[in-house]
Amino acid sequence: MRIVVVGLGKVGRALTAQLTAENNDIVVIDQNADLIEDIVNIYDVRGLAGNGGCYDVQKEAFEDGADLLIATTSSDEINILACLVAKKLGTQHTIARIRNPEYEKQLRFMRDDLGLSMFVNPEKATAREIARVLRFPSAIKREQFCRQRFELIEYRLADDNPLVGLQLSDLYRNIRVKILICAVARGSETIIPTGMFTLRAGDKIYLTASARDLESFFRKLNLFKAKASNVMIVGASRMTYYLVKELQDIQKRVTVIDSDAARCQEMSEKFPGVLVIHGDGADAELLSEERITDMDAFVALTGLDETNIILAMYASQINSCKVVAKINRESFAELAAAKGMVDSVVSTASVTSESIAMYVRAMQNSFESENIKTLHRLVGGRVEALEFNVAPGLPFIGVPLKDLTLRKGLLVAGIVRRNGQTVIPSGNDALQEGDDVVIVTTDTTLHSLRDIVK
Repeated sequence: MRIVVVGLGKVGRALTAQLTAENNDIVVIDQNADLIEDIVNIYDVRGLAGNGGCYDVQKEAFEDGADLLIATTSSDEINILACLVAKKLGTQHTIARIRNPEYEKQLRFMRDDLGLSMFVNPEKATAREIARVLRFPSAIKREQFCRQRFELIEYRLADDNPLVGLQLSDLYRNIRVKILICAVARGSETIIPTGMFTLRAGDKIYLTASARDLESFFRKLNLFKAKASNVMIVGASRMTYYLVKELQDIQKRVTVIDSDAARCQEMSEKFPGVLVIHGDGADAELLSEERITDMDAFVALTGLDETNIILAMYASQINSCKVVAKINRESFAELAAAKGMVDSVVSTASVTSESIAMYVRAMQNSFESENIKTLHRLVGGRVEALEFNVAPGLPFIGVPLKDLTLRKGLLVAGIVRRNGQTVIPSGNDALQEGDDVVIVTTDTTLHSLRDIVK
């Protein structure tokens, strides 16, 4: 596919890396010539220095228009303009990063009347991810499929965890809960496990099940943590605004701390029921005064990755509550997660690129009825979990899974029948027309359900 990426910030660079790996023809546009030079030296892409909202610049990228333009600059207005110009050049699909809450009410107009295909709000999407984790604090990360009937969570095994030393076949036989461990990250190794696999301390495991079965599983192991009711957030950013909205909707008590008086004033006006404190969120005395030890969750959302890491580590030391930190720099995020320095790490770049990658993968699929419905990246992007609908005419409908020769590094992790029944599949189960199916795979270019068999 011919794709233009406008804006080479964190999101633009993450997208360029992902889309290049999938063998797309990429042209990147940014006003900073140094950024262009850097990315052209790293990836197999063409680069143009200039204004991505300019007709002449886009025409130089692909004279008759691209298949897709993705605008991810720091300006919502330039992103919208870039998409409109692309439409005039014949580009069929356009995606704009829109961050300003004031544009929320106009999204339908932009889509219907201006012809924009998709909008991504990184802060809002990341806030939703944080809120999902706070609803199930036992998890490091939590993803949902099949209209929220099916869940996938990330969980780390501590030294004293009762799962350590268990063989998966014994676990499934004894626990009597319908769950599946579909992937394991062990150091730098990524494993799609069989029943003979034995869990070790330090493993990061990925479990799939219905929400009810996941809760039952953790309760049986005495590892279940109830939803966070008291939440402290450091940093009154735009992401905080969206997160507070999410948390208020589920009736949580929230405290927000920020050193900027104007932001505190704005936050308190928008959310009268939230306790907003003007002060230094890195001040241990202030955190103590605001009763950090009584909190069920602590979320670090300042503008500095380093500050968020230190705050998260401090909160973990003095309270066993759920701790989440926003860390945008990939190297920092990997280090913090690998060393267990931070319980849950979120990144706006990865959340945004994941959403756009799902759209691009669906565009690449020539079988429209099989388009990817949901896509989530696991294990630092080395594994993907994808949701498909089982369309009529697939050659393996009704064939037991044990009789299929699936591709290496691929697992059918869950099935939701048309009647809503959730199935953790065994070899005797078969896909039926109309099912929603979750596939977990190390092949990060899979875009059709037909491709799961050799």
